[in-house]
Amino acid sequence: MIHMQWRNGLALITTMGVACSGCGTASHEAAHAHPATASEHAHPTEGPHGGHLVEIGNEDYHAEVDHDEHGNSLTIYILDRAAKNPVAIDSQELTINLSAGGKAEQFKVAAQPDSGDPTGRSSRFVSSDPELGKNLDTEGNAAQLVVEIAGTQYRGAMKHVHR
Repeated sequence: MIHMQWRNGLALITTMGVACSGCGTASHEAAHAHPATASEHAHPTEGPHGGHLVEIGNEDYHAEVDHDEHGNSLTIYILDRAAKNPVAIDSQELTINLSAGGKAEQFKVAAQPDSGDPTGRSSRFVSSDPELGKNLDTEGNAAQLVVEIAGTQYRGAMKHVHR
């Protein structure tokens, strides 16, 4: 009986030792971070222009999609990680890959620099293609934004949102 209690006690001590190994290290602190730290990464649900947000990459950037369903115009703003500030990029166009009724289509959205963008760069991209506008507005269609930023290609799923 004493032997069994000693073995159970040793198992408990060993378990505690393994559980606490690395106590005080950054990895331990990160693994036991409080849920409140997740809110530090929170960003708005809509962009500065009132459009819906598309996560680009692993939230490296965001795109704000402002789709005027009545005029069929589409404006896409490239934003920073916090989805607050514009990011002017070298690309002269963005691509939207669209799956509509089992048919794949690709649309280009041309750069139309904002007034504060440096020469040769753009944070704003605009399309007035009525087919793109109609397809983005149709339930069940899937769209993916493709953008190149600083030599890296990023993709983000565009969700159908009525405003």
